[in-house]
Amino acid sequence: MCDYSLHHVMSTPAKVGDVLKSTSFSNSGTRGFCVAAQPAVAVCVLPGTELAFDNDIECDRLVGFLPHRKIAARVGRFRQVDPDNPYVHHDAIELPDGQIIMVTNLSEGQRVTVLQLPAVPQPEGEAKALPAEDALPQAQELPKQERATT
Repeated sequence: MCDYSLHHVMSTPAKVGDVLKSTSFSNSGTRGFCVAAQPAVAVCVLPGTELAFDNDIECDRLVGFLPHRKIAARVGRFRQVDPDNPYVHHDAIELPDGQIIMVTNLSEGQRVTVLQLPAVPQPEGEAKALPAEDALPQAQELPKQERATT
């Protein structure tokens, strides 16, 4: 999804295999992801999407002249935090150790690959039919065995 502060920015949904870049958008107080070829278009990531960074994750410090904070992790799952508060940033990445990194705190220019999108639940009774080659074979009735009488 795209954070509330990116609602006025043109956007597109993330797809598996997309190589994204962390960026700041003009006229916005937040950071997000874009495709390098389209820096003005936000890429909206669904909660549950698995992401892989090219290098260890880097975050900006509150004081601009300090070096970036490096986090020894390269994979994470996109999620949203504080959904009930409309006036804070929601987009975050949850790391394997449970640490939460806000997307708006990511340093600019980091490359991220979309590994997997979240599963989309299907309404009950609308299960997809498997192609014939993937279908399980039907059970066959075994021949009746004669009983031995003594």
